[in-house]
Amino acid sequence: MKVILSKDVQGTGKAGEVKDVADGYARNYLIPRKLAIPATAGALQNVEAKKASEQKKAAAEEAAARALAERLTSAPVVLTAKVGDQGRLYGSITTADIADQLSAHLGQQIDKRRIELDEPIRQLGQFEVTIRLHRAVSAAVKVDVQPAK
Repeated sequence: MKVILSKDVQGTGKAGEVKDVADGYARNYLIPRKLAIPATAGALQNVEAKKASEQKKAAAEEAAARALAERLTSAPVVLTAKVGDQGRLYGSITTADIADQLSAHLGQQIDKRRIELDEPIRQLGQFEVTIRLHRAVSAAVKVDVQPAK
């Protein structure tokens, strides 16, 4: 019997897949537990329409992430901090500081968890920071740390 899985079923498949399973397994286990529905023509059309919609949405999200990456890499982010002797900062520049500055600069919220920074910045200079915007898109942003006046 052909069924369309509504949820992930271990050993059978993932949600949205069309599977050919034993009649008893479908009638006695999958369908009563709402893990699958029979694969009728209408249900198959719904699955195809849903897949097309998800692909279109994923493409739009990726395009938006690429546009944001272009905006991010266009100009360096300038941060100011108090500096002690030998050019070392009082405190440090963290991902939260970078995210706040980027959000103010772009007018769009940037999540600090998407910024990849091995350790906080503790000295003056220019640094390159990677920001993951999408699973397939990341941007390299220049961060310029300058002394506060």
